[in-house]
Amino acid sequence: MTPMRILLVCSLLSSGLEAADWPQWGGRDARNMVSAETGLPASFDPGKRGADGETDMATTRNVKWVARLGTETYGNPTVAGGRVFVGTNNGAPRDPRLRGDRHVLMCFDEATGKFLWQFVGPKLRAVSNFNGDFNGLGVCSSPTVDGDRVYITTSRCDVVCLDVQGLANGNDGPFVDEGKIMAVRVVDKPGTPPRGRPPAEQEDVTPLALRPDSADVIWRYDMIAELDVWPQDATDCSILVHGDLLYVCTSNGVDKSHRRMGSPKAPTLIVLDKRTGKLVALDDMAMGPRVFHGLWSSPSLCTVNGRDLVLFGGGDGFCYALDPKPVPVPGTDVMQLKTVWRCDCNPEQYRVRDGKKLPYNQNHEGPSEVIATPVFHKGCVYVTIGQDTRHGPGPGALTCIDATKGGVVRWQYRAINRSFSTPSVADGLVFAADVIGDIHCLDALTGERYWVHAGKGQSMGSTFVADGKVYVGNRSGKLTVLAAAKEKKVLAEIQLHSPIHCTPIVANGVLYVACHTRLYAVAK
Repeated sequence: MTPMRILLVCSLLSSGLEAADWPQWGGRDARNMVSAETGLPASFDPGKRGADGETDMATTRNVKWVARLGTETYGNPTVAGGRVFVGTNNGAPRDPRLRGDRHVLMCFDEATGKFLWQFVGPKLRAVSNFNGDFNGLGVCSSPTVDGDRVYITTSRCDVVCLDVQGLANGNDGPFVDEGKIMAVRVVDKPGTPPRGRPPAEQEDVTPLALRPDSADVIWRYDMIAELDVWPQDATDCSILVHGDLLYVCTSNGVDKSHRRMGSPKAPTLIVLDKRTGKLVALDDMAMGPRVFHGLWSSPSLCTVNGRDLVLFGGGDGFCYALDPKPVPVPGTDVMQLKTVWRCDCNPEQYRVRDGKKLPYNQNHEGPSEVIATPVFHKGCVYVTIGQDTRHGPGPGALTCIDATKGGVVRWQYRAINRSFSTPSVADGLVFAADVIGDIHCLDALTGERYWVHAGKGQSMGSTFVADGKVYVGNRSGKLTVLAAAKEKKVLAEIQLHSPIHCTPIVANGVLYVACHTRLYAVAK
């Protein structure tokens, strides 16, 4: 631990503040977007840009440091072991050899914001009817840090295990082809490349020389090659670690027609050995034929009545609970995760009217999938439903599921639009944002609405609660700060320089806010 980090932690402890890392999406396995830390600023000034494009720190207020990212950032930051990790794209290359559209994971020093290393990988070319890895998207996965390893899913549908120190402690292996990954810009998968052009990913590609700021890849698992997965738009799962196992959503979805599953038999949730990347188990949900559009939720973990459960939001609009312990399938060498219960997060009138099944996204009505992550709090699971923002607004729902009673609906709030928002549950209140930017505050036990704040800007991120405040950003680049209370009170509205599609987080007394082009470390 550096002297600066020791000083910071001692200061936090002496002030009675509960200092803690934020090592994964949702901070802990329950994925609740809430921190117990206090002493956070309600407002800050992001400052002005200098002639070189960098932030003039003299013009900022309550900003510890600012780090430059790409041009589009969707991978929510995580903080662990003195390092900050965030997924972005290659719109502002830090390595002049690596030009063009790529996916990137950056690592910064927590105390100073100094750039330490980055993982840069190739994009998938759209071939045949494949519609994955949308242009401009970088790493959309919020990194998961477990000890000296960090796990992500990449835009090209890989699961990658990296050394948190990069190459500072050597190229550990067993994977040693980092230079080959960097040399490749576009990958032709799935299907056969057009006649007359060889595959973009060639075994004889000349590797690039590794630099001190290059990543150290420990292992890589290709879900397209191994499982015939067809991701729709983005692969974005934030990986869950439980013991020696990783739980990963495959992001399988429809093809370019937006009506047909490219690979309906591909799994929804897989289990890998975190040490080797070896496939351990597949889910039993057989969800492929029921997926509306894509699989974009991330798994969470809870303990109910003494039993561990993996919670997952399905592309069919149901929330699932699975036993995390893989079991053998008789007559095969494949292990399986067994479903314990499932709960429909769509009200019945969203699926059926006058005895007829409503089509998906027809005239801004009908059922929706679960995009957000299910949140567990005091025996209940909170989950929203939504759709791709290009489908426009439409009816949403925030459902409270009683996990202690086998997944029955405790209450359901329908006065909310479609939503990407993973809820925040704190002090008897639940907060969630919807795609049109409205922020909702409800009673966590009854679903009674206390207030709605019109954010006036599309919101793809989630609310975050800390220090009696609710933080949430929107596409207009506005960060809204409200009181986390039954009475609505706007504390601040802060305008950043580019859209905010990430969720603010707090770690070790610092608020982190990522917009498309910058990461701000905010502290009094």
